[in-house]
Amino acid sequence: MKMDLYNDTFDRFCCLIDKERAEVLDIATGPGNVAKCLLDKRPDLNVFGIDLSPNMIELAKKNNLQAEFAVMDCRTIATIGRKFDAIMCAFCLPYLSKEESRKLIFDSAELLNPEGILYISTMEGDYEKSGFETTSFSGQSRVFIYYHQEKFISDCLQNAGLEVVDLERKDYPEPDGTFLTDMIFIAKNKILKHRMILKEV
Repeated sequence: MKMDLYNDTFDRFCCLIDKERAEVLDIATGPGNVAKCLLDKRPDLNVFGIDLSPNMIELAKKNNLQAEFAVMDCRTIATIGRKFDAIMCAFCLPYLSKEESRKLIFDSAELLNPEGILYISTMEGDYEKSGFETTSFSGQSRVFIYYHQEKFISDCLQNAGLEVVDLERKDYPEPDGTFLTDMIFIAKNKILKHRMILKEV
């Protein structure tokens, strides 16, 4: 449940949400650890968390009694049918291909209100090195991990009408003494506001 390494980026995310009782979508919420971090910092937030795993959703509900959760594939968020002031997407992209990641970013942008905030974190590396591996967070199970690069994510955000306002890297320690590099992007929905102004004119 502890996410201390990323606490400063969660602080930044919360500070950029300038609306009280903002609607926040937490994609791939897992056991609700990030949702708990956000609600500890901002109890006024209305958090809706989704995850593909029913077991994870049950854990998330127990860990965050004041939040709303549902079983949902992140690849179908376009069907949610509601808008959000902020979207948290912490380490979902390591399980998504380039095509799936591009679609998730575009779908997220479509769900954001004007000036809405999007947080995306992923593991940095050569996409060609993606494959099955055992990690510190997968135990003995081998999982397929996708690595992504800064330019790809930045281009996807820009093409979706989002402006990157913060980019940080974190060194994540592995049990064997090596480090993985995590990238954390925080972006703002700017173009949508411009489009709305143009429509009014």
